[in-house]
Amino acid sequence: MYNFTCNIDKFIIHEYVNALEKEPLNNSWKQMDSRPLTSNNGLEHHPLTPIRVLRGLICLLVLLSTAFMMLLYCGPVICVILRLFSIHYSRKVASFIFGAWLGLWPYLFEKINRTKVIFSGETVPAKEQVLLIANHRTEVDWMYLWDFALRKGRLGYIKYILKSSLMKLPVFGWAFHLLEFIAVERKWEVDNSIMHRMLSTFTDPRDPLWLAVFPEGTDFTEQKCVRCQEFAADNGLPILNNVLLPKTRGFYACLEILRNSLDAVYDVTIGYKHRCPLFMDNVYGVHPAEVHIHVRRIPLNEIPTSEKEAAAWLVDTFQLKDQLLTNFTAQGYFPNQGTEGDLSTFKGMVNFIVVIAFTIMCIFLTFFSSIWFKIYVALGCSYLASATYFNFRPLPIIGSVKAMLGYKKSKL
Repeated sequence: MYNFTCNIDKFIIHEYVNALEKEPLNNSWKQMDSRPLTSNNGLEHHPLTPIRVLRGLICLLVLLSTAFMMLLYCGPVICVILRLFSIHYSRKVASFIFGAWLGLWPYLFEKINRTKVIFSGETVPAKEQVLLIANHRTEVDWMYLWDFALRKGRLGYIKYILKSSLMKLPVFGWAFHLLEFIAVERKWEVDNSIMHRMLSTFTDPRDPLWLAVFPEGTDFTEQKCVRCQEFAADNGLPILNNVLLPKTRGFYACLEILRNSLDAVYDVTIGYKHRCPLFMDNVYGVHPAEVHIHVRRIPLNEIPTSEKEAAAWLVDTFQLKDQLLTNFTAQGYFPNQGTEGDLSTFKGMVNFIVVIAFTIMCIFLTFFSSIWFKIYVALGCSYLASATYFNFRPLPIIGSVKAMLGYKKSKL
């Protein structure tokens, strides 16, 4: 497995990442001119017609309005009032409520847009505590992990490590904050303390967790790949064609802090046919025709505990991903397909009706009911905006009192 361990050096990997990040960052929601590698047929899933544009904009409006109302009416109650008494139950209720909204996206992809999501590799157990490591082909990879999490009953518990600029997105930034996504600057001297502080709050075994990490740190482009290959050739590292060399420090921090809380690591490899999609491609249902998700389950005891060996293991894992993607481009599929079934249309419709009914009720209360609801909405907006900006989350009253009493006793 560690056929090139002797070539791995943490300093080399760190210097490579710093060199790669000197390039101006792509805005994940605005990048329209630089696409990842595509399959050789170049066919479109569906032509972009006026009907598709109209349908996509209606879907986007529904998704944004439902998110906005659920955040305003549920967010302060669940993530402020309930959290003051119990972080565990706050997370449990938040996962149920906001998981219902997240569930709208997989049904948009698979039932409305008719995108085939094909799973392959290993059939993993439901409801495990896991760290997911995935390749980063394009700006919407993380959305297709929702399709995977939904099938495993973990949709409301999936969390991501993402760049801090995404927290500034309207509505979505508020949701990322309430769902406790970890925002990083992609500078290790800054991110080290952020990750340790946030990850240490996820060690309670009662709190189900799917932590998704994209170790490449940025989405794949031809230009980044060329620079990655040049750096690898100069430093005796693997030459990768379909992925970038991964960052190792963030991965090791996740592994080190959460090791006693995790059941396994899921190595997820994502491939697209016939072209890697952008965000609006998904909204309009133009691309992709198929999303292939290959899953490999690695027990924790198979991953080294030392940082240097864990770094070697991660780079070796990405070399395997690279070969998988090379074969996928040539063959059009990953090995051992069919490990997960289709989504239930009935359950999707029930979920959609419940979310829409709740949204309509919230809209009515906001615009056609007592002025107190308008005041509540205004206060909710103020809190969500400020809490997201300052990255503030209230602590339980009981825990704070105990900590204060313990501090006073220690002084005495």
